[in-house]
Amino acid sequence: MAEIEKRLETHRMRCLSKLKMFLLAITCAFVSKTLSGSYMNSMLTQIERQFNIPTSLVGFINGSFEIGNLLLIIFVSYFGTKLHRPILIGVGCVVMGLGCFLQSLPHFLMGRYEYESTVSVSGNLSSNSFLCMENGTQTFRPTEDPSECVKEVKSLMWIYVLVGNIIRGIGETPIMPLGISYIEDFAKSENSPLYIGFVETGAIIGPLIGLLLASFCANVYVDTGSVNTDDLTITPTDTRWVGAWWFGFLICAGVNVLTAIPFFFLPKTLPKEGLKNNADIIKNDKEEKQREAVKKEKDGITKDFLPFMKSLLCNPIYMLFILISIVQFNAFVNMFTFMPKYLEQQYGKSASEAIFLIGIYNLPPICIGYIAGGLIMKKFKITVKQAAHIGCWLSLIEYLLHFLCFLMICDNTSVAGITTTYKGIQQDLYVENTILADCNKDCNCPIKMWDPVCGNNGVSYMSACLAGCETSVGTGINMVFQNCSCIQTSGNSSAVLGLCDKGYDCSMMLQYFLILSAIGSFIYSLSAIPGYMVLLRCIKPEEKSLGVGLHTFCTRVFAGIPAPIYFGALVDSTCLHWGMLKCGESGACRIYDSTNFRYIYLGLPAALRGTSYIPAFLILIMLKKRLLPGENASSGTVLIEAKVTGKENDCKDMHQNSKVLNDGELKTKL
Repeated sequence: MAEIEKRLETHRMRCLSKLKMFLLAITCAFVSKTLSGSYMNSMLTQIERQFNIPTSLVGFINGSFEIGNLLLIIFVSYFGTKLHRPILIGVGCVVMGLGCFLQSLPHFLMGRYEYESTVSVSGNLSSNSFLCMENGTQTFRPTEDPSECVKEVKSLMWIYVLVGNIIRGIGETPIMPLGISYIEDFAKSENSPLYIGFVETGAIIGPLIGLLLASFCANVYVDTGSVNTDDLTITPTDTRWVGAWWFGFLICAGVNVLTAIPFFFLPKTLPKEGLKNNADIIKNDKEEKQREAVKKEKDGITKDFLPFMKSLLCNPIYMLFILISIVQFNAFVNMFTFMPKYLEQQYGKSASEAIFLIGIYNLPPICIGYIAGGLIMKKFKITVKQAAHIGCWLSLIEYLLHFLCFLMICDNTSVAGITTTYKGIQQDLYVENTILADCNKDCNCPIKMWDPVCGNNGVSYMSACLAGCETSVGTGINMVFQNCSCIQTSGNSSAVLGLCDKGYDCSMMLQYFLILSAIGSFIYSLSAIPGYMVLLRCIKPEEKSLGVGLHTFCTRVFAGIPAPIYFGALVDSTCLHWGMLKCGESGACRIYDSTNFRYIYLGLPAALRGTSYIPAFLILIMLKKRLLPGENASSGTVLIEAKVTGKENDCKDMHQNSKVLNDGELKTKL
């Protein structure tokens, strides 16, 4: 008997170590998947410039992740728990790694990145063809040589990024639902929340690492190592700059593949944690049989699908909540996807600086808000109706604070011929004929080439030629242009490469904007957990699984996929000057009308969110008159009916779904 007990104890310790091994492995998987997602979102601007594609197409590439995720969501939801969950998760991590590698592949197939410039990158100044030369012939006009134009087909390499993002979405699908359910099945009920909380720290660490990695890569030139960076005539703040976006994808691919390895050595099932004797084993066997019975009941959802769907569609609170989620997700997906571009164009920051500032100011408040919201719900035992009011009014407060962002503005960058006249007077519309003036009309300058210089009068010009500059000294980024006829100053007129800085006042406006953004992120994330409680408690227990799945499906189909596309198209409409490819075709946008960009970036989400409060107030009114499932009419509090009916798994599933939704919202906001 002692020998048997010793063997049982040894077996129990081995199983416990395997559970801890799974806990560590799934935490690393959460880190790797959120690392890849946050890095992808941060590199959209770099991808746009690398492939010279419009913002709307970049939005489609970003939304393709949701397409890949939706392809397997039904399979994972219905059949995932019947298969070997650790192996499925491991395969998912490998597939994510494959997707990330595929996204980096265009860099190795395209060759070196060539940006439009009137100045020789090699620094060869034997020819001053980029300067103002009366009656001269410029050598940097677009080529019409067919052999050169064939090279433009390389811009189609963005398809690799698109397909890779879809594959990454497919690979991520099984990680969260199967990982959480595995912990729920084999961990002690009192330890399960702690374990899940530990796992979800990966969803916090991952985006932090991803943003730091993106900030580093965006500051490194895309072809570093193969070109002499000292000869470059652009800096990270230039809209033609492309960072080493491919390098981060290779790191993400390696991390995803490495995190997959432990899952292939984990068992399909484990004994329930904490079993110490034969009585516990017998009890565990009974629980296993109960779980099998529950699975059989879930298998019947195929025949109950239509009745359940009809019941959900006829549930007014549930349908209104889906409507609110779709509208709100449209607003937030747009804001977080294009926030780096907004900081670049509005406040003159480089992509690297913008990504770093977002990570520092926005991510920590979001995480703190989620934790604080959960603690408040637990501490004060908030009811469903109270949660609905808390979520609604906190969200409304954050919405009203959002309008203060309209006051934190910077003027358009002063570019002669685009936003200002050559006399320094602001002009509202871009008129191509105003690019030429009396000071440069005889210089024979190209009017579509973007190679900006900053004059010592504080005004930027599209090129040194259009500034009327006749001579230059220095090489690379340190080049200085002199004798510029269009720069009206009392002394020697000169210009340097790049746009002029926006000044100290604009930097202060950026600080105010980031602080307000951090406060708003905290308040809104604080209201998220109460909102999810309303979603989970407004539907019947037997419809909960389908209801959560339908909610996720709708938000992805009607928000996650289309929002970046139409928002990107609206951003494109504010472009003042498009880049030019070798064959004269339009490339990526070089400068936007920051005023109209601001109205779209801040105004459209404000309009969308404003309409969402109409159904939100309707829900508050309906909750006063309706008795929710599991609610006592006399006290208005939610009763845990599972203790009475013996359906412990209902409570467990409800907690699990709350965790899943919480992580999904965090991913969407990041």
